[in-house]
Amino acid sequence: MGSKVICRAKEFYKIIRALQDEKSNEPFAYEEDIQMLKMNGDRIPVLNMYYGSQPVLICEKAVPKLSEADDQPMTSNCSDNDDDAGGDDNADANALQAELGPQPLTIMKARQFLSWYTLSQNVNVSSVDNNPALHPLWVRCDMSDPAGTTWFGAETVCMGNRVSGVKLYSVTCKGSTVDKGSLITLDKLKQEHKKRHHPTSMAIKGSARFNLFGSTLVENTIIESQSSVTVDFKWSHVESILETPPLSSIATLNIKVASGDMKSPMYEMYRELEFLQTLADGLRTGETEWVEPLENMSAVNLTTAFLEELQDTAKSLQERAAKTADITKLKTETDIFNSFLERGDLDFVEQLWVRMRKSVTSYQDIGDCLKLVTEALRYGDIKPWIHRDSSSSLSKLILQSYHQQIDHVSLTGITPVQMLLEMGLDKMRKDYINYLIGEELTTLNHMCYYVSTEVDLQEQVIRLRKLHHLLEIIETCRTFLGLPYDRLFLLTQSCLQHYKTHPYDEEHEFKLQIKPALISHSYQQEQPVLWGAEVSSGHGSCEVRTSVQLSDRPLVDHVIFETDYPNETVNGDGESPAFYSTMVCCSLVSFA
Repeated sequence: MGSKVICRAKEFYKIIRALQDEKSNEPFAYEEDIQMLKMNGDRIPVLNMYYGSQPVLICEKAVPKLSEADDQPMTSNCSDNDDDAGGDDNADANALQAELGPQPLTIMKARQFLSWYTLSQNVNVSSVDNNPALHPLWVRCDMSDPAGTTWFGAETVCMGNRVSGVKLYSVTCKGSTVDKGSLITLDKLKQEHKKRHHPTSMAIKGSARFNLFGSTLVENTIIESQSSVTVDFKWSHVESILETPPLSSIATLNIKVASGDMKSPMYEMYRELEFLQTLADGLRTGETEWVEPLENMSAVNLTTAFLEELQDTAKSLQERAAKTADITKLKTETDIFNSFLERGDLDFVEQLWVRMRKSVTSYQDIGDCLKLVTEALRYGDIKPWIHRDSSSSLSKLILQSYHQQIDHVSLTGITPVQMLLEMGLDKMRKDYINYLIGEELTTLNHMCYYVSTEVDLQEQVIRLRKLHHLLEIIETCRTFLGLPYDRLFLLTQSCLQHYKTHPYDEEHEFKLQIKPALISHSYQQEQPVLWGAEVSSGHGSCEVRTSVQLSDRPLVDHVIFETDYPNETVNGDGESPAFYSTMVCCSLVSFA
């Protein structure tokens, strides 16, 4: 019997070692209905506090898709008739949707995996080689035991390069309740820790997360938002369950902002950037989805009126006002931008861009408008001024017109679209530079990567989108949180540095450490979405912890909790918020 167990342990080790060494994160089939995955710990709420972005191995029940009936899973070479069959039911599994979430294993099966994991790492078991340490292993459980266990976990303890023991974890959960009296107390949490570890001294730490910006509750209906700002607190000397984090806490903002929110002061700039993206996509794919024009007047008529306005500089203000009555709305473009990024020094090319981006609906419109402009330049009808650092093709033609020497430009094919795209890139770059430098949030040297014209037009658009996302983040923190200049400055530098080496990603969470006093008005009267207390003892690799997490949503996604108190609180709304309880206990097994 002992040799059979060791055989299974060694076989199990080979499989999880192969998974650990595999570069891919694809699921790894084991036995008939079990799969293993490698992922970062921060993708699972319960494990995030222990592992963060470190890799862990997850073991769960596999639910086959309808197209997977013929798949051949990996099986062990060792036979074991005593193993738990896992309750596989192919008929039920085939009826499930592919979108079904992760599924748990039985408690017995989970214990078996942890046993094999521990044996494979024990150098004192003669039949097991001195194996390198494995990643932590966590197994989803079905809560079928009296404690209501939802996870079992194991991780190695090392002294130098030698595995000296294993830490075993159990996670138990309870459904939500509004009765705070039924929640575990700090004294009971300490007693639970003492019962397992008999420490001579203990430390207790607190943590909490609050929503500062994001989803809201309107008449018991959650209005989801793609943007969110939460704050994490950590502190020592916890005195009571659900206590408010003290002002001495370490506070970190987690900022995730999605562009395009109509409530954002950046919304008009977002629409302008979207038109820019439409042009870039058209150049890349050959197909353009034109948006509904924002102006009633056609693009050609707007351009003609603009050119006539420049030519009629000798006319009285009254005559000019009468002549251009139809484009009064257009002239208030900068008034529309008063909400954000107003710039009063738009040159000729930028003003032309403003008119065209709100009115063109076809490639023909772009070509006709630019033809009107180039002919007016060629015949000397206009002498417009432009910014000295303008880099668009049209700006270069204007500079040539000052010397009555204009290169011939064939306004056919994709040339007009490229010219219009260059005009928009030039204008929007100056908008962003004007704001960031004007607010003293950065310097031009720090923006070289984002405003470079040495890369192709597609890459210029990508970098401009990154810059726009940065401004969305800054303005969210300024407008809705009221952060002071020094925090906005640090956040700007962090975002600029991040996007130099990372792709555009609205799902990325930017971190910013702040003093709790800066946002005390935003959280002290609110209910946390996550609150935790952790009792610990021991030092270094031998440290053991017992913790409880209270949350407004379940921290476990593979079981359904029965509760009479569905959570209906977001951002602190509601007088009696309901909390789910998740407890994590740890045991240290040392190899003698």
